[in-house]
Amino acid sequence: METPNCSNSLPTPNSRREFLRQTGMGMGTIAFGTMVADYLVADARAEVASLKPRKAPLPAKAKHVIHIFAGGAPSHLDTFDPKPKMKQLADMSASGMGGVLFPSPFEFKKSGKSGLEISEIFPKLQGVADEMCVIRSMYHELPAHGPAAKQMHTGSAILPKPSLGSWLLYGLGTESQDLPGFVSLGGNSDARTSAFLPSLYQGANTTFKPGAAPSKIMPNLQSEFTSQDAQRKQLDLVHQLNERHMQTVQKDEQLEARIESFELAFRMQTAATDAFDISKEDQKTRDMYGKSDLGAKLLCARRLVERGVRFVQIDAGGWDHHTNLFTSINRTGGAIDTPAAALIADLKQRGLLDQTLVIWGGEFGRTPSTPGRVNQASGRDHWAKAFCCWMAGGGVKGGMAYGETDEIGAQVAADGCHVHDLHATILRLLGFDHTKLTYRYNGRDFRLTDNFGKVVDKIIS
Repeated sequence: METPNCSNSLPTPNSRREFLRQTGMGMGTIAFGTMVADYLVADARAEVASLKPRKAPLPAKAKHVIHIFAGGAPSHLDTFDPKPKMKQLADMSASGMGGVLFPSPFEFKKSGKSGLEISEIFPKLQGVADEMCVIRSMYHELPAHGPAAKQMHTGSAILPKPSLGSWLLYGLGTESQDLPGFVSLGGNSDARTSAFLPSLYQGANTTFKPGAAPSKIMPNLQSEFTSQDAQRKQLDLVHQLNERHMQTVQKDEQLEARIESFELAFRMQTAATDAFDISKEDQKTRDMYGKSDLGAKLLCARRLVERGVRFVQIDAGGWDHHTNLFTSINRTGGAIDTPAAALIADLKQRGLLDQTLVIWGGEFGRTPSTPGRVNQASGRDHWAKAFCCWMAGGGVKGGMAYGETDEIGAQVAADGCHVHDLHATILRLLGFDHTKLTYRYNGRDFRLTDNFGKVVDKIIS
């Protein structure tokens, strides 16, 4: 039987030489296309990798973000999600959670003109309730500290992805050209990573503590070996060499970003030491924030956004209360209560609250139950199916609670808000459609919210 004659088929090469003759031009075309693509991508990224301020594509409510991360996972039931009916269910078996139901030992008070209910462990925050928007219907699927915290900061539980602050710096640049656009006052490296974004957008880590020498808060802030005049001459020479490189070879995004980092570091020697020196604040202001390290960090955060820093990340952990909740949560709550209330009031007094989004929250919530019986040693275990966070300023509606959990706080009952939804909403407040703030890496467009997320319009003013 004869083989059918297919007019579209290529003749079969008889030798390797014949194969190369027939396909050689195709290989050359592929190689040329790859080279051109590399140049085009390099040129495009060279324009993007800059800290210069950029206008958001959509109308923005906020310009700056102060993120207070309550690591360890605060109990929503003892902070911002009151469940008075649980008192009738004390010591009853908690199906699916183990142990028995554990009503909150703390009273909640209707606060401000809005009547927002806040736990008694936050008496100072009760005083600024009308500025706060509490989301009571947060949820996700990860009841383990590490992956959950990573997702809260980066939108991803496993893969290395850029943090929220890095995405904002990539999208907006920074108003301050003398300070990093993203400053981290303690915390895990996941909270400040730029991952595959240019390293220019990584958060600047600090070891800020009250009383520490401002010049020592960031590593190698000031040179011990070279004067500023000599540094300026060195940088000018580097610029000349870079210009020659771009004219004779090609633009190099990594080199450009590195040189811009050098320039920023040079300018920071004066600007950063001033911003970190909270002793320049009057005594009344310092007293308002309290005398703790956390109070000093929040005061420093206000000084940073006041100088144009785009994103400030603050570690305010200590919420892992598996036992002794009665005393432990009072202590941890008291540590953040005074500084956070002062920050909101201070920003408002200075006309900065409308343009600064303050966020507080942890990586998940806590069970409505406790192992064994309810007693003074009782605590709560991990629970990701329902938890809370709050925001203030930056275009969110104050004096409101969004979303609901069931009568024991175990499940979201209405208006659920996933971490991806929270990120989408934050980006919208800063002027972005979360589906369009993307970065191409390894042949794919990545974004903070992955393939998920919806904006919570009801909390936007």
